[in-house]
Amino acid sequence: MAKVNPLQFIQQVRTEVGKVVWPSRREVMLTTIMVFIMAALSATFFSLVDLAIRTGLSVVVGGFGA
Repeated sequence: MAKVNPLQFIQQVRTEVGKVVWPSRREVMLTTIMVFIMAALSATFFSLVDLAIRTGLSVVVGGFGA
């Protein structure tokens, strides 16, 4: 691997950082809101699945206890 002097490295890094397309404030806000909505929907879904499984197991186990 070729040795690069520190000054060249810093110049190359600055050049590459200049090519980065940063998201706008609006894009960041919309993406953040979408993440929170998806997290809430996922939590609701898995809570309902957990409730259904727990209820089903209670019915099955309760049927053998009597």
